Amino acid sequence: MLNQNKIAVVIPYYNASNHIVDVVRELPDFIDNIYIVDDCGDETLPKEELSVFKNLVYLTNEVNIGVGGATKAGFKAAIVDNIDIVVKVDADDQMDTSYIEALINPLINNNAEYAKGNRFRDFKALKSMPLVRKIGNLVLSFLTKAATGYWNNFDPTNGFFAVKTETLAKLDYDNIADRYYFETSLIAELYFQDARIKDIAMPAIYGAEKSSMSVWKMPFVFLPKLFKTFVKRITKSYFIYDFNMSSIYILFGVPLFLFGLIYGVYNWWFYTSQSIFAPTGTIMLVTLTIIIGFQLLLQAIHYDITKAPKSN
Repeated sequence: MLNQNKIAVVIPYYNASNHIVDVVRELPDFIDNIYIVDDCGDETLPKEELSVFKNLVYLTNEVNIGVGGATKAGFKAAIVDNIDIVVKVDADDQMDTSYIEALINPLINNNAEYAKGNRFRDFKALKSMPLVRKIGNLVLSFLTKAATGYWNNFDPTNGFFAVKTETLAKLDYDNIADRYYFETSLIAELYFQDARIKDIAMPAIYGAEKSSMSVWKMPFVFLPKLFKTFVKRITKSYFIYDFNMSSIYILFGVPLFLFGLIYGVYNWWFYTSQSIFAPTGTIMLVTLTIIIGFQLLLQAIHYDITKAPKSN
């Protein structure tokens, strides 16, 4: 089955001259094309050392546009070259390329359109993950589930993935981020194509290379984007592309819950400041609207979870 599919690897290259040769050397023999996208870093791509390898295709960005922008350039080249499956591999040698076959097998067998690494299914690898990164990934993964609609998948920011080019050809690349939000925005776009995602357990490798983004800055970068992605998905899925019972739950649940919450806080503040007891009717109104609104939102969440695309 491998020989019946054209498989390519996209490597976004940025200041990784000490690792890029090893990354290419470790790629499996069944790879047809290797797209190395030079994202205009400070370190020159060592083409002389890479000249011993076959099937290399060099692409160069005029300016630095980020890992997402570089990867998208590789995607577009693969589509033009009629590649069937594209695997994205980073240039810092922190991905075990022996797992490439495990990534592409679900796609070849038509069990999924997108397969990615999941570092949280390997307990030994999980123990080796730095604690701060572990906690951050857990929280970020849950929020990403809600934002993208892929409730059955984990470790969404894992950049080691394989995807069918026929699926890539349907995506709106303007909605896919160029930098740190790339993987999440890509998954968010896949949702609207009903693309199935398969998680592949694999270890995380942490070498000498450090991320250019501080861990403490990530919440400020990701949270506003995740909220925007969530609102966009809910609006499209339940009020533009479709209208169903979950739409009704949201329409009534959100205003009821917010009314009960805001009205309750206001009355608590008002009657506390007056040092008097709130009327029973007011308390009942606040309680009922919060409970009913919350129950309706739980029903909407349950429907959303069952609606998530599932791989075989």
